[in-house]
Amino acid sequence: MKAIGADRVFTLDEGNLFYEYEREIPEPQEHELLVQVKAISVNPLDTKLRQTTPSETPRVLGFDAVGVVQSVGDEVTLFNEGDKIYYSGSPIYQGSNQTYQLVDERLVGRKPKNLSYNEAASLPLTGLTASETLFDVFQISSNPEENQGKTLLIINGAGGVGSIATQIAKAYGLRVITTASREETKRWSTDMGADIVLNHRNHLVDELKQHDIDEVDYVFCTFNTDMYYETMIDLVKARGTIATIVAFQEKQDLNLLKSKSVTFTHEYMYARVVHQAEDMIKHHEYLTDITEKIEQGIYQPTVTQVMQGLTSDNIYRAHQILEDQRMIGKLVINLEDEHANE
Repeated sequence: MKAIGADRVFTLDEGNLFYEYEREIPEPQEHELLVQVKAISVNPLDTKLRQTTPSETPRVLGFDAVGVVQSVGDEVTLFNEGDKIYYSGSPIYQGSNQTYQLVDERLVGRKPKNLSYNEAASLPLTGLTASETLFDVFQISSNPEENQGKTLLIINGAGGVGSIATQIAKAYGLRVITTASREETKRWSTDMGADIVLNHRNHLVDELKQHDIDEVDYVFCTFNTDMYYETMIDLVKARGTIATIVAFQEKQDLNLLKSKSVTFTHEYMYARVVHQAEDMIKHHEYLTDITEKIEQGIYQPTVTQVMQGLTSDNIYRAHQILEDQRMIGKLVINLEDEHANE
């Protein structure tokens, strides 16, 4: 089978160090599924992982994938051969930049029937990140009526995570405010369901006051936590909650959280997986909820760009696009033709 790997850490200005190679198709064990991959999505997490030392080489990157179950381990109960599934996998396994992949069934959902492979590939990592933030961190209710009157601010609403987080929050009764600056990102965020879109080129405190809002219940940062740290504390209500998916690059004063008794959390969607938490099945449950909402027409996929073919050039180009930090929605690579002669 084909895989795209790299042997070491590298920056993009060193050139394309990804390369294609052949590896044996693995056999699933216990709770594992062997998946024939049909489409993948490339995420900012892939670009960050590329710049960390690999534990084995070649290292195959990639998390989001959609495909068809080819065989199952002897403890699998949730899926059967032939099922069409989607998932965001695990850092424990080699990634989805290959034509076949192993994945734990507890991290997998059934592909929405009304979506193409490309459309479905846009959802798992971002959908799981958004779901964990909303339900685990912010602890919003699964009953939308109980969330009425509460407000969520998403910094960078037009990115992959912001796009699906907006949809989930709206479906569960929250008032959603996002940030954007370009006309196309403002329009996209509104299309995702945002009630208000703030211009992040201006001071967000002043932007909110123009809408007669002083504070919000929850703040979800998906872009440059250092830049927005003090602003988020200003904007969140007393005893409110701030969550970020972007690691600090600078030292910050945690005492600033004290006067409002603010809860601050780093959301890392793979924490359950890396630490083999007892509730890993949550990934399956969250993806099942997303599938149901997609099939009901409540959510929409967030793919905006598709590349054709699993090649080292496409992987390299995808990393370039994401590191430019102007991507709207999600970038997908389609692999369907990869299996034409198999």
